[in-house]
Amino acid sequence: MANSDVGRPSNIPLMTISGLLLLYGVFVMTGLFTPLLKSLHVHKQIDLMEVLCFTAAGLGFATALLRQARMNKPMTKRDIYVLETIPGILFIMLLAMGIRWFLEPVVGIVSVQLVPLLGFKIHKVLNLNYVVLGIIIGIIITNTWGIPKFAASGVKTARFVLKMGVILLGARYSFAELAKLGMVSVWMIGFFVLGTVFFVLFLGNIFRQPKSMTGVLSAGMGVCGVSATVACAPVVRARCSEMAYTIGTILGFGILCMFAFPTIGKIVGMNPTQFGAWAGTGILNSAQVAAACLAFNAVDIKTLKVGEIFNITRVLFLPVIVLVLASWYGRRNGAKLSFKEVVVDKFPIFILGFLLLFAMSSVGLFSPPGHYKGKYLDFSYNQRTEVTPEELTVLENAQQTGIPGLDASEEAAFADLIRQHQIAGDFNDRDNKEAFDATARKRMAGLESILARAKGREIVISGEVKSALTHAVKQVHKKSKTIVTLTDAMIWFFAYGLIGLGMQITRKSLAQAGGWPLVMGAISGVTKAALSFIVVMYFVRDVVLK
Repeated sequence: MANSDVGRPSNIPLMTISGLLLLYGVFVMTGLFTPLLKSLHVHKQIDLMEVLCFTAAGLGFATALLRQARMNKPMTKRDIYVLETIPGILFIMLLAMGIRWFLEPVVGIVSVQLVPLLGFKIHKVLNLNYVVLGIIIGIIITNTWGIPKFAASGVKTARFVLKMGVILLGARYSFAELAKLGMVSVWMIGFFVLGTVFFVLFLGNIFRQPKSMTGVLSAGMGVCGVSATVACAPVVRARCSEMAYTIGTILGFGILCMFAFPTIGKIVGMNPTQFGAWAGTGILNSAQVAAACLAFNAVDIKTLKVGEIFNITRVLFLPVIVLVLASWYGRRNGAKLSFKEVVVDKFPIFILGFLLLFAMSSVGLFSPPGHYKGKYLDFSYNQRTEVTPEELTVLENAQQTGIPGLDASEEAAFADLIRQHQIAGDFNDRDNKEAFDATARKRMAGLESILARAKGREIVISGEVKSALTHAVKQVHKKSKTIVTLTDAMIWFFAYGLIGLGMQITRKSLAQAGGWPLVMGAISGVTKAALSFIVVMYFVRDVVLK
C-alpha cells in the first residue's frame, strides 16, 4: 500500500526537528552557546535546555523509527493519537523554545535600548511576552505558508495543554491573599467581577453576538484577562478567533488605562492605597497593573502591593464565573437546568484540578499557607539570610558618611541591618515568632522605603549601597521549590498552547468576528473603570493592607 493511501506524512520533517534539538542540546552542553545565552540573560536555564532538548530529540528519533516501520501499513488508533501527533508536538515545542529563549529576550533587550528614544519600555507597554508573541507567531504561520501537514495532529493538542496550564495556575495562589483585604475590598472585587460579566452578557444580547463570543469576552473582561479567557473558553465553546479577539481587546484596553489611570489619579489626589485599588480593579493585565502603579508612585511601594493583591484576588472568583457561564450557556429555549446539569454535566473537569491545587496551596502543602505565588518571608537567623562581608563594609562606610534625607524608621532599619548583618527581629523575641516577625517586617519596610525613594530620586545612594540593600531584602524572600517547578511547567504549557491556539486563527475567522468584541470590551471596560473610580474615592481608605 502506498504512503498516500494511508495519509502518513514523510518522516523527513520529524528527523530534521529532532536533529536540530539534538544539535542545540550538544552546543549548550559543550558551552559553545554560553556567551550568547548570557547576553540574552537566559543562561540560568541551561540545565533545562539540555533536559528538554535531549528528551525531545530522543522522543523524536524513536517516533521516526516507529513511523518508518509502519509507513506502508493502515492507520491504527495508536498511529492516529500517538505516532502522528508527536511530530506536531515537537514542532510546537521547537517554536516555544525559540520564543522563550531567544525571541522574548531579544524583544526585551531591543525595548530597553529604545528607552532613550521612546521614553518607555515598549515591550512592557505592548505586553510583548511569550503569551502574545506565541499567538502572533502562530497566526503568522497559519496565514502564510499554513500549518505543515506533519504537524496538523499535534496542533490539535493545544487546547488540552492550555487546560493543564490553568490547573497548575491554582498552585500559585492561596486564601491567605484574602486575609490581606478588608471586607469593603472583598465586596468591591466581587461586585465588579460579577457586574462586568453580566454587563458584557447583556451587551452581547443587545449587539446580537454569538454566545461563545459573548461568554469568553465576559470572562476575560470581568475576571483576570488571559487566564480567564483560556479557562472559560471550553465552557462556552469559544472559537480560537474569539479567544484571540478577547485577549487583544484586554491588552489594548489595558495599554490605554496604563497611561490614563496615573494621570487621572494624580489630578484627583488619590492616595497610594486608593490608586492601587483602582488600578487592580480596572486594569486586567498584571504587568499593566504594575506599570500603572509604578507610574503613579514609584516611591511608596504600598501602591504596587495593593494593586497586585486586588489584581490577583480576581483569580479567586474564576470558579464562580465558570459556574455562572456554564449555567448561562447551557440554557436553551427557556428550559431550566438542574444542579446536576450545571455542576456535573457542564462544569469543566480541569477547573476541578485548579480548585484542588488551590486548596492544597491554601493549606500549605506546597509552601507556608501565607505565601504569595510560592514566595514567603523567612527572617530566621542563618547564614543564608546574611549580607556578604563586602556588602557589610559598604553599608558601614555609608553609615559613617551618612545618607541625607533618611527618616527615623529608615535610619533605624539601616543601622539594625549593619548590627545583625541581616533583616531580622530582636534577638530577645526569637522565641515569640509573631513579635519577631512583626519587628523584622517593619525593618524590611524601612529598607524597601530607602530603595523606593532612591528610585524616585528623593534621596541619593551609591550603586554599591543599593545593591547591598537589594540583596538583603532578597535574602529573606524564600521560594518554594515545588511552586517554582509547577510555575515553570505552567509557563511552558501556556507557551505551547498559545502557539497552537494562534495556528488555528485564520484571516477568515478574524474577519467573521468583526469589530463588535472591541466595541463591547470598550464599553464594559470604561464603565467598570468609571464606577470603580467612584467606589474607590468614597469607600476605600488609606489602610487596606495589614
